[in-house]
Amino acid sequence: MTTTQPVELRAADALAELRHMPSDLLDMTFDQLRTLVTVHREGAALPAARELSRAQSSVQKQLNTLNELAQRLVGESLVIKQGRGQNLLFTPTGERLVALAAATMDSWLTGVHSARRELGSTVTIGTTEFTIRFVGEVWPHLRSEFERREVELKVVHVRTRDFWEKLESQQVDLVCGSFATQVGELPTLDYDFIEWHREGIALLTNLSTRELPAKPVTAAKLPTLPLLAPTAGLLAEFLRRWYGPEYASRLSIVAEIDALYYGLGLLDSQLLHGCLLTTSQVARAATEGRLPGGHGLRIVQLADDFDPALELVTGVFGRKNERDHYASDHPLNLLWNEFIARRPTS
Repeated sequence: MTTTQPVELRAADALAELRHMPSDLLDMTFDQLRTLVTVHREGAALPAARELSRAQSSVQKQLNTLNELAQRLVGESLVIKQGRGQNLLFTPTGERLVALAAATMDSWLTGVHSARRELGSTVTIGTTEFTIRFVGEVWPHLRSEFERREVELKVVHVRTRDFWEKLESQQVDLVCGSFATQVGELPTLDYDFIEWHREGIALLTNLSTRELPAKPVTAAKLPTLPLLAPTAGLLAEFLRRWYGPEYASRLSIVAEIDALYYGLGLLDSQLLHGCLLTTSQVARAATEGRLPGGHGLRIVQLADDFDPALELVTGVFGRKNERDHYASDHPLNLLWNEFIARRPTS
């Protein structure tokens, strides 16, 4: 036979436990827990310090403090130094506390973000460097209302490769970004989405017309060209879908780049001769002098024989049905509706 304690008794017991929590446990801080999780992920104090933008000695001091606290609380350290150049060894207690720390911080962040969104005191938009203009188009129409209600609009930079995770983790409320889809296909997404525009991709090159004629490059021709290839992200997705997950072994890659301006700089400086895969709009902006590093480059189109036929869809993303839980005049709804009103009509 089992009995259930009354709610009041359970609450009283919980309060008593809180009053008598060990002082060593109370001495732990979120900053220390963040350091512990980061060290676990990076493997050692030095790379963790770089990730956290702090001195290695500061990270090591926090680890030492946590080890001492853990020794007093449970009788085992969290991390153990190994030989020179080797990663730190996490004890079983360390592994358990890392998982607990990560879950605790995630729970707190989720709760804080949720409370902030419900109050509507802050709205955070993530954008890539090429979609920030979307926010610039809608903000003048909302500025006075947001300022009157003391609503803060935050705009943060996100890479295309990261924006799904930023939305899922609730670090941002909306994202302006792009994804690859088949030409003419309506996107099926687990997100609310406002389509802004579609475009193809092209090549920017400093090769002469003798080396690379102006006619469109075919799917068979592209692997023979000296290519500045993206290491990850949206354009890498095009290459993966055309040439498979091992696309790097099938292409003539002369440089791997993780930033557009680095690729433009390599071509503009003539340090490399080759082709840079980019979006049609970026290619035009570069050749028209609206981007640094586009001097002397020309655009070469891709032929229509790539399989599958892909294009870039750009727009505004939000978590599915989230806005339905808020009033119509909630800042997130006002912002979303303004994006709809300002999207291009053609």
